[in-house]
Amino acid sequence: MSAETLEGTASPEAIRQAKEELDAHVREIVAWHFSPETGCPFWLNKAQELGWDPRSEIHSYEDLSKFPLFEDEWLRGGPLQRWMPKGLEGKPVYVFETGGTTGIPKSRINFDDFRTDYSIFADNLPDEHFPKGANWLMLGPSGPRRLRLAIEHLAQHRGGICFCIDLDPRWVVKLIKKGWMEHLEAYKEHCIDQALTVLSANHNVQCMFTTPKLLESLALKLEEKGSSIREAGIKGIFSGGTEFTPQWNRFAHEELLDGAYMTPTYGNTLMGLAASAPSGPHNDYKISYYAPQPRAVTEVVSFDDPHQKVGFGETGRVKLTTLTKEFFMPGFLERDEGEREPPFEKYPWDGVSGVRPYSKLSGGTTVGVY
Repeated sequence: MSAETLEGTASPEAIRQAKEELDAHVREIVAWHFSPETGCPFWLNKAQELGWDPRSEIHSYEDLSKFPLFEDEWLRGGPLQRWMPKGLEGKPVYVFETGGTTGIPKSRINFDDFRTDYSIFADNLPDEHFPKGANWLMLGPSGPRRLRLAIEHLAQHRGGICFCIDLDPRWVVKLIKKGWMEHLEAYKEHCIDQALTVLSANHNVQCMFTTPKLLESLALKLEEKGSSIREAGIKGIFSGGTEFTPQWNRFAHEELLDGAYMTPTYGNTLMGLAASAPSGPHNDYKISYYAPQPRAVTEVVSFDDPHQKVGFGETGRVKLTTLTKEFFMPGFLERDEGEREPPFEKYPWDGVSGVRPYSKLSGGTTVGVY
């Protein structure tokens, strides 16, 4: 799909201005992380290994390619203190994990990033579908994941209270690997029962975060009871994950939502939250995600050269860069692939659509466990 078929194509001036803001932000973040007064031990040590001072060498986003690609293994294991910027010393620290179904999970420290990321997202939600003051249901993974606290903050930011269920995706993965499908079904029922209990308890829950599989299960269970998502009081949903395809998006709107509003998202512990351009019948339910620049940047790069962007509409691997004072992560190759999308009026920088597990890795990866 060309840029012209997207509502509100970004103007050249908006694209130029966003690029200038990104370059200025890059310089600020690099100066912070590589200053002995404010930086963290990991990056201060890495600069010594590199043999050059990023503060004098990095002037733009493109200059970040001078760093080696960020390695997955750097985030596995401790001590976590090596990631703590001296400039944030003394602030309460959170640790969030990603993965961990086998081996040591990746860990990322947080101070306020999860609140900032979700405040930005919350401020862009349409009030008519996500009423301010309404309560929320968090129907997704709990435990050491960022998502639970982040959704809770989002609800609070919009003046509501968040009700959470208890879901351990690591147990779900083990059930799948063992082939214990009866146990898997029972565990899913257990999670949906928790959600139904919250929805039946007169808590004024009108908004919800959930995943595609859990939304489908909840809608079908409500249907069995003669109700629906909308009749249960839900007006607005945001959902995300690799299972969120255009085909599923259409199915959800036609069969599951009963008129409730839904917005897709793409996010993770390392990046934050990417919003979607409007999706619906007007563009055949296509989903295009735009990272929260300048705090994070996504690129779609060649499978053969991670420093080379593919053309608009072409397929490549998703490369992520995170740029906050809490966490600096240049050039991390995600476990996802997709198509490069042109800048959008509201988000005048590159996007990515068709996000799915990277084909060369997906064979050994259990996805869609929620």
